[in-house]
This record gives sequence, structure tokens and C-alpha cells, in this order.
Amino acid sequence: MPRKSRRPHPPEFRQQMVELAAAGRAPSELEREFDVTATSIRNWIRQAAIDAGKPPPGKEARSLERQELVRLRRENRRLQLERDILATDTAWFANRAEETSTPSSSS
Repeated sequence: MPRKSRRPHPPEFRQQMVELAAAGRAPSELEREFDVTATSIRNWIRQAAIDAGKPPPGKEARSLERQELVRLRRENRRLQLERDILATDTAWFANRAEETSTPSSSS
């Protein structure tokens, strides 16, 4: 594949590529059509997201996964604590039951 030119593209062109990609066009498709590298297009998309105050593409999923991981770890700690409390209570009640059900040795 011939090397693409290294001249900077005007901001309007970059914005058009970002909009086309947002509309569903693949960077590889745009690369063939507009003689610009797909890597450049992906970089422009990433930068446009950052400029808009949004996480770059792909980071949203990681952020959501991170939130879910935190939630699941918190839930896991709570469930472990509940299990430990139940185990302690079960042992206590079992001990009490043995004490009250033991027949007395004095006849």
C-alpha cells in the first residue's frame, strides 16, 4: 500500500471524518475513499471526544466495567459479612440447643 501524504489536514476535513465515522462509516472505509490513514481518523475521533469532555471511544465500556466491578466487590464483601454472621449465630444456637436438650445426670 503506498504511503499516505504527511501534510496536515485542515480542521474542517478532520471534523468531517469524525462526523462520517459517528454516522457509522468505518475508518478503514474512509481511509480508502479520502486518502487518509485509518489511524489518523481514529486519533481525530478520540481527540474530538476528549475535546467534547467525553471519555474516548472504548473508555466508556471500561468505565462501566469498572463501576460494575466496584459494585460487585462491595456486594461480595456484604455477602461474606452476612455469611460470617449467620455462621456465628448458627454455632451459638446449636450450642444453646445442646445445653438445653442434655438430660440431667441427677436422678
